[in-house]
Amino acid sequence: MATDDTQNTKASLEDFGRNLDKGLGVAAKKLEEESDKAITYLNDEVVPAIRTRSSKALRIAAEQLARLADFMDQNHSS
Repeated sequence: MATDDTQNTKASLEDFGRNLDKGLGVAAKKLEEESDKAITYLNDEVVPAIRTRSSKALRIAAEQLARLADFMDQNHSS
């Protein structure tokens, strides 16, 4: 009788292990797919937006610096 219980327990643990492996495999695959989607989104949407805004900010700063230089030139000459 102990042998049957031991075999049933062993079979149950093996089933549990297989189900756990299968579940973890599915979860890992889903995680990898979602990570790929996130990376693609960052590369396709976020990075270009940051670059566009960064270059725009630099252009605005350059305009402000040019105005400041003009102001300084005008006040220095007076």
